[in-house]
Amino acid sequence: MGERIPTRQEALELLHQYNQTESLRKHAYAVEGVMRHIARKRGEDEEKWGIVGLIHDLDYEKFPDQHCSKTREILQQEGWPEEYIRAAVSHGWGICSDMMPQTAMEKALYAIDELTGLVVTTALIRPSKSVLDVQVKSVKNKWKDKRFAAGVDRSVIEKGASMLGVGLDELIEDTIKGMQEVAEAIGLKGNPGAQ
Repeated sequence: MGERIPTRQEALELLHQYNQTESLRKHAYAVEGVMRHIARKRGEDEEKWGIVGLIHDLDYEKFPDQHCSKTREILQQEGWPEEYIRAAVSHGWGICSDMMPQTAMEKALYAIDELTGLVVTTALIRPSKSVLDVQVKSVKNKWKDKRFAAGVDRSVIEKGASMLGVGLDELIEDTIKGMQEVAEAIGLKGNPGAQ
């Protein structure tokens, strides 16, 4: 088909061009790490899933009121394949996009996007400030406390897990593992084992 396949380097350059804020960049690296982990686990294209994770919030800093739709515009101008664009846009389904996640890649992105925020907050309240010693049960303990990571929409995560056909515990575990692989890049290497 001769469709251009974007590289991670291109995705990274776009991310940095459109997102100056360190926390937004770290969120992109976290989502990339988790997407790669889940792709590997499912025997899917790790590079593609990772790239989609990197650029999913491309427009968020500069165009928050046009979130998702501006990403489509930017990626189309860059000549990106529709598969990548669709995945990025569908993560905002029901919030800022009417594109429902259909593929496993889209469902995974939708399911873990908010969850990475919950894992970050869980890691930051630990003495170690590290994602390396975060356990599923630590995240689950904070799940019911709506004041904890109040911006994280638990219902989106639950809906995503069921669309993906996995239990919440498995999704949380995959998210933690994926983030552990990029602990340094997301600033959550911390001091594991600190009491």
